[in-house]
Amino acid sequence: MKISLVVIGKTQDKSIAEVIADYSSRINRYTSFDLVETTDEKLAKTLDKFDRVFLLDEHGREYRSVEFADLVQKQLNTGLKSVAFVVGGPFGFSDEIRAHSKIITGGDIALSKMTFPHDLIRVIFIEQLYRAFTILRNEKYHHE
Repeated sequence: MKISLVVIGKTQDKSIAEVIADYSSRINRYTSFDLVETTDEKLAKTLDKFDRVFLLDEHGREYRSVEFADLVQKQLNTGLKSVAFVVGGPFGFSDEIRAHSKIITGGDIALSKMTFPHDLIRVIFIEQLYRAFTILRNEKYHHE
């Protein structure tokens, strides 16, 4: 299964881009992963390319890392070809995107009730995805 993180705009900070590249290469040891950069205008069309979509939204469900790992495992078990986790633009998701994504949604996920800079949320999510795979493989990364 291919997992993608779909984001609005490009990563601005070079040091953050390096961290994203590092975690992306780590995730690619477990499954195919990529970062898809798009625009607000092209988001709906971009999401049509995926079998399942999860919107990363402050109003979504919060998961502990182990619970998120279980969610990832369930997606792997479905036999889907592609899953996208989506970070909205500065003003979140439009009603149109919310309605559009409900057709293929896996649900909304809140990484926190706090608001983070868009570049930083990319790192937070990618690290959690990497952590999920290490939990699933019983590797020594996550300590609970």
